[in-house]
Amino acid sequence: MNNLNHINKNLNQVIANDFHKQELKFDIIKLREACNQVLKIKGFDTSLGIPHFAAIPLNQIPGDPDSIKGSRVRGVYWTKPDSSGKEVSRDIKIDESKYTEFVKDFSHTYFKDVYDQLSKKYKLGRVRLLLKEPRSTLSWHRDPEPRLHIPIYTNPGAIMVIDKYAQHMPADGSVWITNNLKYHNAFNGGEENRVHLVACVLDYKFN
Repeated sequence: MNNLNHINKNLNQVIANDFHKQELKFDIIKLREACNQVLKIKGFDTSLGIPHFAAIPLNQIPGDPDSIKGSRVRGVYWTKPDSSGKEVSRDIKIDESKYTEFVKDFSHTYFKDVYDQLSKKYKLGRVRLLLKEPRSTLSWHRDPEPRLHIPIYTNPGAIMVIDKYAQHMPADGSVWITNNLKYHNAFNGGEENRVHLVACVLDYKFN
């Protein structure tokens, strides 16, 4: 039993190294109200070329609505798509530091308060609502920087895997930062949509 406890402790420590729960916490009821308000204004963009995945950008380059369209919604990432194991890049590089203007159409929602609070604590890049449909997964990939997650709608089967370790992030208003510089994916094994507020974080370091 002692050996098992030791193994579990070590495993929890490894997982904690790549999933950092923050001290911040937001009102989950207000987050869901804001999500519903946004969806009445603009539906999820499903034209991104990634099956069962969609996004709604919440900030943009000042005065540039084109900065939240097409491949700029996705941004560059690296993946190993076939049996060769060779890494390739996908999409275009994004200057995340230019994304400093909150989308005016959503400025009356609770997301504006959330954005303002997060911006005081972290240097943010793009901030998006990301949808993962039921019974679907993303590719195995890595990103240029960590990601901040605030789960809004989720279920026990919605899991993120970093390297070889899995973590469910509950929708309770908590804020997480994940080590997306490592290979990872997210899958939704449930029968309801998974929706997270996800931000690129430019000044956060993992050990």
